[in-house]
Amino acid sequence: MKLLLPLAALSLASCSNKQKEETRRPNIIFIMTDDHATQAISCYGGNLIQTPNMDRLANEGLRMDNCYAVNALSGPSRACILTGKFSHENGFKDNASTFDGNQQTFPKLLQNAGYQTAIVGKWHLISTPQGFDHWSILSGQHEQGDYYNPDFLENGKAIREEGYATDIITDKAIEFIDGRDTKKPFCLMVHQKSPHRNWMPAPRHLGMFNNTTFPEPATLFDDYEGRGRAAREQDMSIGQTLTEDWDLKLLTRAEMLKDTTNRLYSVYKRMPAAVQDKWDSVYARRIAEYRKGDLKGKALISWKYQQYMRDYLATVLSVDENIGRLMAHLEEIGELDNTIIVYTSDQGFFLGEHGWFDKRFMYEECQRMPMIVRYPKAIKAGSTSKAISMNVDFAPTFLDYAGVEIPEDIQGQSLRPVWDEAGRTPADWRKAAYYHYYEYPAEHSVKRHYGIRTADMKLIHFYNDIDEWEMYDLKADPREMNSVYGKPEYADKQAELMQLLQETRKEYNDKGQ
Repeated sequence: MKLLLPLAALSLASCSNKQKEETRRPNIIFIMTDDHATQAISCYGGNLIQTPNMDRLANEGLRMDNCYAVNALSGPSRACILTGKFSHENGFKDNASTFDGNQQTFPKLLQNAGYQTAIVGKWHLISTPQGFDHWSILSGQHEQGDYYNPDFLENGKAIREEGYATDIITDKAIEFIDGRDTKKPFCLMVHQKSPHRNWMPAPRHLGMFNNTTFPEPATLFDDYEGRGRAAREQDMSIGQTLTEDWDLKLLTRAEMLKDTTNRLYSVYKRMPAAVQDKWDSVYARRIAEYRKGDLKGKALISWKYQQYMRDYLATVLSVDENIGRLMAHLEEIGELDNTIIVYTSDQGFFLGEHGWFDKRFMYEECQRMPMIVRYPKAIKAGSTSKAISMNVDFAPTFLDYAGVEIPEDIQGQSLRPVWDEAGRTPADWRKAAYYHYYEYPAEHSVKRHYGIRTADMKLIHFYNDIDEWEMYDLKADPREMNSVYGKPEYADKQAELMQLLQETRKEYNDKGQ
């Protein structure tokens, strides 16, 4: 009997430890970039760049292939993510809005349930963050922040940090993790500025793609013949809209010093002298090529596209590196496998498709968001999912995994039934993603529109100063080049989609235009 007592005690202790591990609530790290297209992520099949750390997340977790923004614009997307509600419900419809911080958000609900909460990086919601134990958000440049030596508001105090924004934001994330109460779970939102316009790479990546020629998208010279006025009347083309100074960086140091009101100079002067020297050297060849003046028409558009890609993709490199750095730190402190790590962007982005940059449209390249999640305790490694998801789903998903009751007024659905089942789509899952864009007239002149996207079809209504419909057969026309709205052979499908759109708008209580 004397031998049995210690064995019994050990057995009970073992069961107790196992039970504690099983009931321990997961940490949550939500990494979001700004304007990162799936075309620029190698695990999504992109052929532009290699992203090994994002790929690692996918290989050790789940890749969502049909995740969509419900309003592809920075501020509105962030408001939808925080609240789990569409723009017409959370009140933040466009970037001229101010977020009502008094309303319910998932960080507040997690905080009330005992989570330590923090946000570092881009906020872009005008009002002061609420529901966070710690916050350090980019300020300046209309709250976009700066790439070099950026300014922050940290728990209400204005500070300037030295270095490159992507690295600094990750430093701040690690500092929060190391300074937390280790007895409590945490939810940390890491919001990177990269790769937002005007695409300024980290010093270590300046010029690294100068000798790379990137493949052009098949639709770079789209003439919009198969679509309506919205596609033709936008102002976001590589050929016409990219600016010589801000976007293409075609100013020498002498020219910037001569006209210090130029906004490129306002960010250039933040760089240390050594970085300015490298910048000058890297962009000298570009300036010389452009000023030869021998590029015209399509050749000039192709040239501008290459410069755009060289800068945009170089900013992505620092994001991928810092994901790796954050994961390495979690592994070092023993928290990697107990942490739900999500990587996404506030929306996608046009990387030359249809001759465009920017976002806003309901077209696939910017409506579609990357969504990769790693959590080995519940998610099978190497999973993929075709389930239609939206960014309003993030809030209820985090609450679900944290064991917090999901309020009835949240409009998104928890993705846990999808994540826990290796990406399989439940039989009763939604049939369509909903979209509504409001910011017109405004920058880039993308007309107001709403619509639905099913597994193989898309229906869009453009309104305000026009009244036009577009419909796409995504299986036959994945590049969305030719609207089939009004074509006799699609009459039945059109009627079906119109009915589904009405039902969806009613379900989400969207009565306005």
